[in-house]
Amino acid sequence: MLKEVKCTKLHDDDFVESKHEVVKEEPLSIFVNGRHFVTTLISPQMKKEFVMGHLFSEGVIREIEELESLQIEESIANVLISSPLKVLTARKLIVSGCGGGASFLDESKLPKINSDLKIGAVEVFKAVKSISGSDLHRITGGVHVVGLFDKESRICISEDIGRHNALDKVIGYGLTENIDFEDTFVACTGRISSEMALKCSVANIPVVASRGATTSLAIEIAGKTGLCIIGFVRGERMNVYTNGERIAATMPHTE
Repeated sequence: MLKEVKCTKLHDDDFVESKHEVVKEEPLSIFVNGRHFVTTLISPQMKKEFVMGHLFSEGVIREIEELESLQIEESIANVLISSPLKVLTARKLIVSGCGGGASFLDESKLPKINSDLKIGAVEVFKAVKSISGSDLHRITGGVHVVGLFDKESRICISEDIGRHNALDKVIGYGLTENIDFEDTFVACTGRISSEMALKCSVANIPVVASRGATTSLAIEIAGKTGLCIIGFVRGERMNVYTNGERIAATMPHTE
């Protein structure tokens, strides 16, 4: 995850030769049934979980049983799935107009979250706090952190250069552990974008919370899918943008 590189640092009004640890970034090409599906740049850990989570959140597979084999060698992931046409029919749910016009949503293709999960604000604060103490983020300042939680405990935490990648990794971990996503929620660093909202909705994760902001399109998507979006989770404050009935205003007690 880390690589030490040379740099020049300003110290006491002078530049001095030094070294600094940076986060690794590597390409990974995914081939599904022999066909190139995507090449992405990721942090090198949890590659298997990333591939599974990415294929799931992009609609290539709907359950882990569709995955017949997965082999990863350096920067190549070869996947065999039981439904080869899924690779051709998998589509992003946001369709852009011709010529770079305004994007719009095909509501008929948006997933609907099926979950009765309700959590207290205290669980949200604890989850966001637990991902905010990442040593890798402290050392490098170059990664996003995503955690998958249930009401009782942390299920998985992942760090990656991209928040979408980190989300795919925790989804992939959940698939390997047969986690029922309808009873989980996600805490993340960084902005909650439309793609983050879509991935949570496809995975049937009912709540996503962040210390950061969200976007108007993420809110629009969440309103239609049943996702609860929470932003600016800091101190004892938070902004609940959609489906607030999933959150109870129970506050943590400060000592």
